[in-house]
Parts: sequence; C-alpha cells; structure tokens
Amino acid sequence: MTIFIYNLIFLIISIYILGNTIGYAVYEIKQFNNKFGGITIIVFSIFVVIFSNAMMWTN
Repeated sequence: MTIFIYNLIFLIISIYILGNTIGYAVYEIKQFNNKFGGITIIVFSIFVVIFSNAMMWTN
C-alpha cells in the first residue's frame, strides 16, 4: 500500500513539474518567438514524465 502512495505522490509531483515546464515553453514561444525551442521542451518533458512514471509503476 505504501508503494502505491509513493507512486501516486511521484505522479502528482511530476505532473505539476510538467505543467510548469509547459508554461515555460509557451512563454519561450510567445516572448522570444522560439517555436523550435518551445516545442522541443514540450516534447522532451512529456517523454521524460511518461518514461519516469512508467519505470516507477513497473518496479
């Protein structure tokens, strides 16, 4: 049961960090007109969150 709680807390924290990262990427796109950088940040951060959570839930 405690492993489930730790995994759930990790999921919630990683989704929070993902939201902050996507917010920074949107800021990068709007303020500096850096579409490539913003899209790269969004795609990479989504990949990292999915991969890290998959590793946490499968262990």
